[in-house]
Amino acid sequence: MSTPQTPPLHAPFAPAFPVRSLQDVQRLEAGPLAEALPVQSTYEIFVNSARAFGDKPALTFLPTADPAQDPVRWTYHQLLAGIHQTANLLHHLGVGPQDAVAVLLPGCLEYHLALWGGEAAGIVQPLNPMLTDDKIAAMMTLARARVLIAYGAEGDLGYWSKALRLRERVTTLTTVLRVAPHDEAPGAAGPLPAGVVDLAERLQHPADRLVSGRRIEGTDIAAYFHTGGTTGAPKLARHSHGAQVFTAWGCVQMQGMQPQDVGINGYPLFHVAGVLPGALAALSAGVETVIPTTSLFRNRDVIANYWRLVERYRCTYVSAVPTVLAALANVPVGGADIATLRYCRTGAAILAPELAARFERLFGLHVHESLGMTEMAGISTITPPGVHAPAGCVGWRLPYTQLRVVALDGQGNASDQDLPPGKPGMVLFKSPNLFSGFLDAADTAKAFTHDGWLATGDLGFVDEEGRLHLSGRSKDLIIRSGHNIDPKVIEDALGGHPAVQLCAAVGAPDAYAGELPVVYATLVPGAPPVTETELLAFTAERVDEAVARPRWVQVIDTMPVTNVGKIYKPDLRQRAACRTVQALVDSVCAPAVPGHAGPQAQPEGDSAVRVTVPASADAAALAARLRAVLAPLPLTVHVGEAAGNPQTP
Repeated sequence: MSTPQTPPLHAPFAPAFPVRSLQDVQRLEAGPLAEALPVQSTYEIFVNSARAFGDKPALTFLPTADPAQDPVRWTYHQLLAGIHQTANLLHHLGVGPQDAVAVLLPGCLEYHLALWGGEAAGIVQPLNPMLTDDKIAAMMTLARARVLIAYGAEGDLGYWSKALRLRERVTTLTTVLRVAPHDEAPGAAGPLPAGVVDLAERLQHPADRLVSGRRIEGTDIAAYFHTGGTTGAPKLARHSHGAQVFTAWGCVQMQGMQPQDVGINGYPLFHVAGVLPGALAALSAGVETVIPTTSLFRNRDVIANYWRLVERYRCTYVSAVPTVLAALANVPVGGADIATLRYCRTGAAILAPELAARFERLFGLHVHESLGMTEMAGISTITPPGVHAPAGCVGWRLPYTQLRVVALDGQGNASDQDLPPGKPGMVLFKSPNLFSGFLDAADTAKAFTHDGWLATGDLGFVDEEGRLHLSGRSKDLIIRSGHNIDPKVIEDALGGHPAVQLCAAVGAPDAYAGELPVVYATLVPGAPPVTETELLAFTAERVDEAVARPRWVQVIDTMPVTNVGKIYKPDLRQRAACRTVQALVDSVCAPAVPGHAGPQAQPEGDSAVRVTVPASADAAALAARLRAVLAPLPLTVHVGEAAGNPQTP
């Protein structure tokens, strides 16, 4: 049996001084990184925090969004004890440092046992419950997941039934650990199936140490986070303990995080934003983190009661993606005392200038932006408190990191040509929190330049103060007749209209230009009526380049977003493709007989459109005509006849 070891004693993370300039970042780099950051593992972070903060609240779970209801709180001592017990249970179940522990949970206290206990015993694999069974099973199989920690109720996403289906499909699984809902009565679940164990059995294991005696090194793999997966096959990014620790330390330094801080973390915990900058950084510095119900920011009541929750828990900072900030901008403060707030931060997508101005006007909070990505353990640049930068500025690089902006080559990829301040190009990084590559080596090779820089795919420039400004993603550029159009130019123009809440510009396919700029928008609830024609004219007046002026604006009820709240442009591009195809179909087809639909364009898969010709005597001829008309589009279009046509084979 291994001899239990205690990690070296270190102080919890604390900011050295306020960061207000690039020179301050450079001051933090005065000595070797190993001296500034001696901590090796996430497990050490929790040992250090428990020693320092003991009975101070670490995690506060809200069973409902009612500010008057009592929460469930865990102290730093209780959290470390639970991490020990969970890691020891996993060790008892045969989990070793190379074994993956998959996690399928909603927002809850036990998620943190799964995350940090999983990393102390093996490699944790947080899973997005909104993905299909096929994709989740494929990721678990790739990771060779040995244990699945799953929610023992359906919730709003069918957690438990999905867990039982995955149990049958993932051959490497030996055990499912069931997490009982917080309000489940003891024994209410009844007998569990063979191979299913209640997480409560962790209480039978020691709470004061790791019985494995494992000494975790900074290079050991801590987690597999999936990136992508909404379309196509997800990729599993490997995070080392050292990378995650550096993210926590860097966030504390750049944001000035203090033990008296309190924040609501409504990000999903299968995503790096919620786990690392959102949780680990806070827990490394003695901050109290509030978990707003199992549904987090997807819970409409959480949004509706947000400012009252800020008052109730005396929160000191706001953190949310821009789409959530837009929703919060529609919620009046209503007399709630929010004077405790000192910092507001956002990331995951570029902040619209009008939304930034609206938030400051309504709540007196300047919105500070940051840049993060899965491949850099959740954080790359930060705008610190006290630094008021324009929308689109994501701040300074973290200490000990390197940042370049290079020109794009003919294929839209990173070149070797460095660009001067003010000149936009692709953003590249090298950093201590760089990921350890994907599980698939071919995916890893595509992520880096030939000389070892991470090619982010983000477009931006560095200003004279050394701050990074972003304009968008290289894959989101609208290319019209060889002219690269930045969607942000259009979005900033339309976003300035007082009736517009969110907007997104994409390229619609065109036979001659390749793509034409178009815009989708949602409106502020209760705003005065406005037509799409008026919005188009408003935008055109504010876009200087004629080629960048959108062809049309379409108002939609809700903006499609990813599971972490980013506007999901692939969906909008597909909508634009269907609209383009339908317009061409309508232009060549005779008016439909009243009561009978004409040929309809519908999305097919992720990047194609299908046109179905209704049953009729001349359906085959009409289908042939449509194929000829649609063939010049730079788009895959399948034209077929409805089942039952006389001419259909």
